[in-house]
Amino acid sequence: MFVSTELPIIRKFTIIHLISMAKSTVIRRRDGFEGQKLIVLPKKIITNFLSKDLVTKQIYITDIGYYPKAMHHYAERPHGINQHIIIYCTEGYGWLEINKKKVEVSPSQFIAIPANTPHRYGANMDKPWTIYWIHFKGEIASFILELILKNSENYKPYLSFNENRIKLFENICFNLEKGYSSDALRYVNMIFSHFLSSLIYEDKFNYSDDKPDDNDMVEKTIRYMQENIHTMLRLDALSHIAGLSKSHYSAIFRAKTGYSPIEYFNQLKVQKACQFISFTTMSIKSIALDLGIEDQYYFTRMFTKLMGISPNQYRKKVNAAPGLSGTSNESFG
Repeated sequence: MFVSTELPIIRKFTIIHLISMAKSTVIRRRDGFEGQKLIVLPKKIITNFLSKDLVTKQIYITDIGYYPKAMHHYAERPHGINQHIIIYCTEGYGWLEINKKKVEVSPSQFIAIPANTPHRYGANMDKPWTIYWIHFKGEIASFILELILKNSENYKPYLSFNENRIKLFENICFNLEKGYSSDALRYVNMIFSHFLSSLIYEDKFNYSDDKPDDNDMVEKTIRYMQENIHTMLRLDALSHIAGLSKSHYSAIFRAKTGYSPIEYFNQLKVQKACQFISFTTMSIKSIALDLGIEDQYYFTRMFTKLMGISPNQYRKKVNAAPGLSGTSNESFG
């Protein structure tokens, strides 16, 4: 399992607020952890702003911290707490006990604990974990937690180390340490949404043009679609590339994208058509031919079904947009 040797070190020992723990919570540790960071949002800030603001009330951080080599770190909450918890382990080892099941946590794994769920967790005594952790709430927080758990196994999904993800975390802490202005609170919780997306959709967050994942048959065939956008592909050709039967390939593709392979391919064609219409003077017929569609009327129907307007109407809208002709107040793009 991959263990990074380039983990950013937070040198400054910072405790922004003392934690007032409920009687139902047991926390044990020895004099903190050297290099730790801990920020607890005041209840007044949560009540008066975070839970009411149109931007932040959807999902917001209540507590955030970083514990390096957290020897003797231990938490026990027999009744859970009213926040969701994420703990990301980058080095060392720990454990989680939840729903009468104990799981071991290793480097490059994170645990997700739903609100109001009894649990215990702690650091390994011999090789204590280094963790980044966040407590959060909000109107969509439960739904987000479900998305995380949907892709997990035993509450501890694997998560490869990515320095950009750590930078998101540090950016949140840096801005919270400067105070709780409305702009700062909106900003850090928008970053938090990005951080959460990196947990749920790790393959997209870690995407690199230099390292395409040929083991992902869906991604492989999508790349093939992009490279052959000027042709008309059939389902049997795509399933052959994937090395699967048509039915199996279609089922996997729809489960991942929400669309059939041919529907998805047509969406890519329309996306490309929008670029041609916006940035060239090519006729609609020429665009259709360039996309491998000989029947202009079929292309028009396909475009209209997806975009809600015909290719010609789309071109008129583009040409009327500010920055192109300056003849309309309607924004576009």
